Amino acid sequence: MDISETEELTEKILKEAYAQQKEVKDEENAPMSSFSFKQPLYELEDVIDDDVDVDEIQSQLDYHEDMEKEEKLLLDAFFNKDGDSIAKRLSDAITSSLEAKQHIAATGSACVSETDYYQKLGDFMSLYTHGKMPKALNHLTRLENWESLLKLTQPESWSPNAMYKATNMFASSTEAERFYELFLLPRVREDIRIHKKLHFCLYQSLKRSLFKPKGLYCGILLPLCKSGTCTIPEAVIIGSIIHKFSIPKNFSSAALVCLAEMEFLGTRSYFMKAILEKKYALAHLAIDAVAAHFLRFRKQTKVMPVIWHQTLLAFVQRYKHELRKEDKKSLTSLLEKQNHELITPEIVRELISSRNRGEMEDN
Repeated sequence: MDISETEELTEKILKEAYAQQKEVKDEENAPMSSFSFKQPLYELEDVIDDDVDVDEIQSQLDYHEDMEKEEKLLLDAFFNKDGDSIAKRLSDAITSSLEAKQHIAATGSACVSETDYYQKLGDFMSLYTHGKMPKALNHLTRLENWESLLKLTQPESWSPNAMYKATNMFASSTEAERFYELFLLPRVREDIRIHKKLHFCLYQSLKRSLFKPKGLYCGILLPLCKSGTCTIPEAVIIGSIIHKFSIPKNFSSAALVCLAEMEFLGTRSYFMKAILEKKYALAHLAIDAVAAHFLRFRKQTKVMPVIWHQTLLAFVQRYKHELRKEDKKSLTSLLEKQNHELITPEIVRELISSRNRGEMEDN
């Protein structure tokens, strides 16, 4: 979508908001400004008409104030003897208006009325509890500058209900992953930090991200793990989404490989364990990546935490028959250095009692 199409779509949103306000004000017999937002916030829900032709929207709102000046100058030129001077002023006004429009198109900057609209939309979202959502949110997913416009609404101040509704709208769009990473994930983390638990609607938002499973991993889990600041409550709550709900194997396998290639952190290991316990039929590439992840600790001198041993046990229990003989030997050697009195004997037993990759099962 080029700049002109983006401008046309933006003007469609603004003009329809203007038209609705004019209708409301006319019914109340009250004076109206060219772009007033004094109406109650709940009336924002019907500001956009999906049937309006975008091509018919061009210019009315942006030029509203300028056209009033131009019409006044034209009348002055008709009745004033100094017509040449007024005509020149009219020409200058039109030229200035066109140049301003071209500048906005070139820079992609939002007009004042557009900024005001999205700020008022943010007020609505902060107070939202139930009911219809402004259709402007649906149109946002089609704009190239949707991120900057959405930031004007201050998503960090939205109600949890509003965040769930917005997640519903973005879940089926091509911008879903970006929305999750920039807006949903920070909101989820902040709610967990403050309340030590997650609001029901925000949890439902995480669940809704499974509409496109890649979105959960690429927009939520991997950015969280890459941040290096994931807390235990965050890992437990977000990990429960993996535990409770069905996720296609291919996405989980790819995410597991990504986690295995990261440096060790307890929370990252927790997510690996959650995926391993789904008991997927993993490709050998993924199994080898996880085995290599653990074998990196052969030279590690510090004692590894319990979650590391638990994750290794989950891995060996479910994929012991798919491990290569040399990997089993290396893992056994590793366990001589990294030993847990309760978990390590169980891991060793699983390794010894299993066949190697490619070997046939004894009848």
